Amino acid sequence: MSIEFLDPTHEAAAADFALSARLPALKGITVGIISNGKLGTLPFFDAFENELVESYGVTKVVRRTKSNYSAPADPYIMDEAQEWNALIAGIGD
Repeated sequence: MSIEFLDPTHEAAAADFALSARLPALKGITVGIISNGKLGTLPFFDAFENELVESYGVTKVVRRTKSNYSAPADPYIMDEAQEWNALIAGIGD
C-alpha cells in the first residue's frame, strides 16, 4: 500500500497583494465576525464579542453566518463587510 501526498496550493503563482494598514485602536470601531455556523462557534464568538466590547471599547459587533460552512462567504456578507473596520472569520471545529 502506498500513500499519496497532495499539495493543496494552487498551481499558478499567487497575485501580489498588500496587507491592510493596522488599525491604531479598536475603540469606537465596528468589527464584523463571519462564522461558518458550526456548533462550536457560538460560545466562542459570544465570549470574543464580549471581550472586544468590554476590554477594547469596540462600539459595534456585527455577526453573520455563512449559508454553507464549507464555501466562501455569501456575496451579501462580503458586500456588507465593506462597511466594517475589521473582520474576523472563524470556524467551529
